[in-house]
Parts: sequence; structure tokens; C-alpha cells
Amino acid sequence: GKKLEKNNNNNQQQQQQQQQQQQQNEGFGIAEKILLLSFVSAVILMAILGNLLVMVAVCRDRQLRKIKTNYFIVSLAFADLLVSVLVMPFGAIELVQDNWIYGEMFCLVRTSLDVLLTTASILHLCCISLDRYYAICCQPLVYRNKMTPLRIAVMLGGCWVIPTFISFLPIMQGWNSIGIIDLIQQRQFNKASNSTYCIFMVNKPYAITCSVVIRLLQRPPEEPRQQHPPDQHSTHRMRTETKAAKTLCIIMGCFCLCWAPFFVTNIVDPFINYTVPGKLWTAFLWLGYINSGLNPFLYAFLNKAFRRAFLIILCCGDERYRRPSILGQSVPCSTTTINGSTHVLRYTVLHNGHHQEQEKLPLHTDPESQESCF
Repeated sequence: GKKLEKNNNNNQQQQQQQQQQQQQNEGFGIAEKILLLSFVSAVILMAILGNLLVMVAVCRDRQLRKIKTNYFIVSLAFADLLVSVLVMPFGAIELVQDNWIYGEMFCLVRTSLDVLLTTASILHLCCISLDRYYAICCQPLVYRNKMTPLRIAVMLGGCWVIPTFISFLPIMQGWNSIGIIDLIQQRQFNKASNSTYCIFMVNKPYAITCSVVIRLLQRPPEEPRQQHPPDQHSTHRMRTETKAAKTLCIIMGCFCLCWAPFFVTNIVDPFINYTVPGKLWTAFLWLGYINSGLNPFLYAFLNKAFRRAFLIILCCGDERYRRPSILGQSVPCSTTTINGSTHVLRYTVLHNGHHQEQEKLPLHTDPESQESCF
């Protein structure tokens, strides 16, 4: 009898040691937690300050407010700001503590917000692409007719309303977990470490639906490019088109690089019996979160108007970063319409008091050429 008791005690000690080893392997050490907390804090702070800077810059700078594309950029910055305030902090706490302490209902709300804001970012980028497509490929009159204030408002509303149909509606109703509820409950609670996790898993119908929606959003508008007769502005217009295309490609390319691993994993996982490791899933998720703080830096490096507005805000309105005048004291410029195309006429005051026309540029071809007139 004593031998049996000793054997049972030894078995219990071995089981406890194994559980402790498993908990140590699954969790993070003190040094790892400090590094992890520093990293996620830097990502969150960068996203909050950067996106606030974008929104304040557009609100304060009259030139930036005149460009229709910037309305979508401000809305995109607001979506990224909400990600950094409402989603990232709770994910960071769960990641560092290796435990979800906010309950199942808030887990569903946080997951729904995550899907909503990510999908809204995709729709905003699609609207920016459509706006730039019409601005570059269409005549100015066609662009003004297509991108009216009402249509812009409808597009912005759609960017926020449409994502609710694949975020809050299916997740709060539990449609994404039909058929895999037992597996989700099994992964939500870790008996070895006595920890609870906020797990988001999708079934095959939900994964297929998301992949179809993303594929539809990637379809470009099918409108033939209008040919323009060669004139003195052809070279200038070509430079503008190339610059706008490169800027848009860089922004969308960074978004795809950051979020593609998570999207692919999320869609493929149901078809490989949910064998993707949890740490790999978390790494891909935070790679996507990094994109929320990346866009302001892209605007600063790629857009001269945003860079100037950022410097004015950060340097407390330093006059060195104000828009320079042309050859001295400038008078208000005027606009004229020639063959349905709006042009800017710039004048400069000379020493003899007369005005000389310095430059005439199409108003629609280069948004940065408007800086001295607005």
C-alpha cells in the first residue's frame, strides 16, 4: 500500500512538472515579455500619433482640403486610428499576459471591430484607386461629373456600412463558427496553463465568402482610356500620371504585403483542418496591424504637400515650411476655362508695377501645382 501511494505521488509530481514545462514553453519569459511589450507599444503609439497627424494636417491645410482624394485618406486614417485605439491594446494585453480577461462577449465585439476596420481599409483603398483612375484617365469635366460631393459621400458611407455585413452581423450571430464550435471552445481554454484566449476561427462557407468579396473588390473599373491629342502639356501630364501611379502602387503594395499573409492563412486554415500554429497566426495578425501606422510615413515620403503640412504642425507653424512665393510678391492667381478644361494663370509683380504671366498649367493635371493658388 505504501508503494502504491509513493507511485501515485511520483506520478502526480511528474504531471505537475510536465504542466509547468508546457506552461513555460507556451508562455513568454520576463525578458521576452519586456521586448514584446516595447514592440507592441511602439506600434500602437506610432499608429495613433501618425494617423492623428494626417487628420489634423488635412483639417488645417486648405490646399489638402481642396483635393477630393484626401477625403478618403482622412477616413482611412480614422479607420486606422480606431484599430490602434479599440483593437490593438486589448490584443497586446492578451499577447503579453497570455490570457484573455475581458469575457466572451467583448471578445466577439473586439473581433468584429477588427474585421470591420480591416475591411473598411480595403474599401477605402479601392475608392482611392477609383478616384485616381478617373482623375488620370478622364477629361476634367468627366472627372467632375463622376466624383461629385454626393457621390464621394455615398462612397465613404459604403466604406463603413458594407463591412458590417461580413463583421458584426455574422460574428455576433455565430455564423462563422457553425460546425466548429467544439474546436473553438477547446482552443479558448488551455487546461495546462489555466488560461483563456480570444479565438477567432471561421468555417469553410465564411472563408469562401470573404475570399469572393476580396476578389470582387480587386476588379478594376472597365472604362477605356481616353486619348488626348499631343500638345505642350502631354509631357507634364505623363509625369503626373507616372507619379500618381507609383504613389498609389506603393501604398497598396504595402497594404497587401502586411495583410496578405493573414488573409491567406485565415482562408486556407479551414481547408487544412485548422493546423496553422497559433504563434504564426499571431505574428501575421500583428504584421497587419503594423500597416495602420505605416501609411502616415508613406504620405510624408511620397507627397510633398503632406510633408510640408506635417512639418508645419510638428514645428509649430515655422515659416520656413510655408509655401514659397514665385519670384517675389505674388498676387492672387486666376483661373480660366479653355475647351472645357480649367487652367491656372499665375502672375508676379515686377519692379515697374506691371504683371507678367509666368505660367499657365491645366488645373486638373497636377494637384501640387495648385499649392500657390489655394
